[in-house]
Amino acid sequence: MKTILTTPRLTLREMTRADRTDLAEILQDPEAMYAYEHAFSGEEVDQWLDRQLERYARYGFGLWAVIDHVTGEWVGQCGLTIQNVENVEELEVGYLLKRRFWHRGYAREAAAACRDYAFNALGRTRLVACVRVNNAPSRRVAEYLGMSVERIFIKHYYDMDMPHALYVQELPEREGKTR
Repeated sequence: MKTILTTPRLTLREMTRADRTDLAEILQDPEAMYAYEHAFSGEEVDQWLDRQLERYARYGFGLWAVIDHVTGEWVGQCGLTIQNVENVEELEVGYLLKRRFWHRGYAREAAAACRDYAFNALGRTRLVACVRVNNAPSRRVAEYLGMSVERIFIKHYYDMDMPHALYVQELPEREGKTR
């Protein structure tokens, strides 16, 4: 298991197939997945995990397992993905945690480490978070990261139109840095 980032309380590492049970605890929890409007089937959990493994191979990043240093518990997932936002490829920070770990600052801590990784290690100058407009906790995480709403857009998911806020943080262009 490849460690990508560490924070004062957390380790972010690449997921493996052995993480499927922990991943399913989030993705199959209707309350945790309210922003997606449905809990995932077992097949969808497998597809989600496959997508992360493919992202690691293709981009060198994806959503990573978030592990508590002290307890060794699997808290959730957080990381970076390439998202198509109205026909533009954007680097997005994303986060999903097990419900029992909500409201402890883990999403903020992990997402801040991912933001810094995007800007410093990857040399990016723009980072986004696509957040359903009714997802107040995720919106607060994006705002904590220093992001602000660029616009509202409609994301089509499972035959539904879902309004999303496109949160953005941009750094001034620097030589050798990519958007």
